[in-house]
Amino acid sequence: MEQIKITEQDIINALCLYISDKKDVSPYEVEVELLFDDDYGFSAESHVLGRKQILTTVNMIEAIRFWLDTELNVDPFAAGIELVLDEDEGIIAWVR
Repeated sequence: MEQIKITEQDIINALCLYISDKKDVSPYEVEVELLFDDDYGFSAESHVLGRKQILTTVNMIEAIRFWLDTELNVDPFAAGIELVLDEDEGIIAWVR
């Protein structure tokens, strides 16, 4: 498998699809903000139906795997996923 770079917007899209699938709502009803903290690493905050949920790095990786499977038709378990904080592009992911 070639190396794939997933942009910050695609990570947000992946999280919206993942949460909408779990909550049985439209992806358009989900709002997501990506976060990075020096002590805690990567996380995201989602809002759906008036409720807030914090997603950990593990949840983010699971969402990216879901997105790889449903949107790109890539075997999500044959891929190694690394989240990276890039100065210019924000939070991105490398899939190898």
